[in-house]
Amino acid sequence: MKRYADRKQEEVEKYKIGNLVLLSIKDIKWQMVKRRLEKLTEQFVGPYRVKRIFSTNTIELKLSGSVKIHSIVNIS
Repeated sequence: MKRYADRKQEEVEKYKIGNLVLLSIKDIKWQMVKRRLEKLTEQFVGPYRVKRIFSTNTIELKLSGSVKIHSIVNIS
């Protein structure tokens, strides 16, 4: 059973401070008010710089002023 479970495990990316990452808009669609056609909008925004790493699952991004979400995001 362990062998089959290990096959499904994905490698976790190791982020470092200063890396550039893209942010998925899947959970922040409510901010895209001016963009009416959902099919034509981009799937990712960024790149944003990693400011601090809290855990293997949580990082803080240096966001621009136009993005009005919390700077600490879950990387899963």
